[in-house]
Amino acid sequence: MQSGRPSSSAPVVAVVGATGAVGVELLHCLEQRRFPLSTLKLFASARSAGRTLLFRGKPVAVEELTEDSFTGVDIALFSAGGSQSKRFAPIAVRQGAVVVDNSSAFRMDADVPLVVPEINPQAVREHKGIIANPNCSTIISITPLWPIHQVNRIQRMIVATYQAASGAGAAAMEELRESTRAHLEGRPYENTVLPHPYAFNLFSHNSKVDPTNGYNEEEIKVIRETHKIFGDASIRVTATCVRVPVLRAHSIAINFECERPITPAQVTEMLKTAAGVKLVDDPERNYFPMPKDASGQDPILVGRVRQDISDPSGRSIALFVAGDQLLKGAALNAVQIAELLLK
Repeated sequence: MQSGRPSSSAPVVAVVGATGAVGVELLHCLEQRRFPLSTLKLFASARSAGRTLLFRGKPVAVEELTEDSFTGVDIALFSAGGSQSKRFAPIAVRQGAVVVDNSSAFRMDADVPLVVPEINPQAVREHKGIIANPNCSTIISITPLWPIHQVNRIQRMIVATYQAASGAGAAAMEELRESTRAHLEGRPYENTVLPHPYAFNLFSHNSKVDPTNGYNEEEIKVIRETHKIFGDASIRVTATCVRVPVLRAHSIAINFECERPITPAQVTEMLKTAAGVKLVDDPERNYFPMPKDASGQDPILVGRVRQDISDPSGRSIALFVAGDQLLKGAALNAVQIAELLLK
């Protein structure tokens, strides 16, 4: 099984990290997309074991994740953090499962495909038991750019992200809610999940900064993962990643430079039929992609398509996107990868 598709067209599916923000969305995606599983198994830490979650109207018990959890499992969807993935994903593979991992643990491993189904679905067939789900900012940034890149190669990208609390998990979302409530009521609030006060504030992404180059881990992920997914390490990419006080859905400002001149009309025409995206571009009403509209939606919203007037060559375009970090940025992409395994 590890070299191809699951042995059954109705596989046994396990969700690891089922009670987390992404885990809950994995269940929703499996249900809404009518994924043809025969049995669903839910795993989490000992702290969450014994809880029940609804799936297709029926309660499913959450079990404690152990080294014996994967017997009989065909596909394991992991969203439990890098350390858990490093420990348990190889165990799951040895027991016969194909792992779709949402952490950063295996993304840059040369033997592990890094897949966005709208971009490189063929890479799924190269798996050796583990398939990596890309970083949320990477998926939301580059999915709208792929059809453009195929027609007029993108040779440089400048990315600035506006990342929601959802990217830091359910606890960060709750901290934003509670700190905002406290701020409005004039009460003190001590942040414990994120490093800075979150209500009515924004700050550089809360991942570690490399002292040698000044980039944080999130920014490096966008750069390296774009190269791997596009299969082109020569694309010049830079990123600035920022956490903003939005509950759900990341927004990203993107400026890209192509090999040849390109117009906003050409880009807009390509985006109209691009897989996984929806054009939201209404200058008359000043209505463009917003996280409130992207939240809970499968497509990545794309708009503000305009010529970069600072580039006299006519080869650069600026645009703005918004995408649900928990869906296309995480759970939905993982379930789409699982669907590819059944084809």
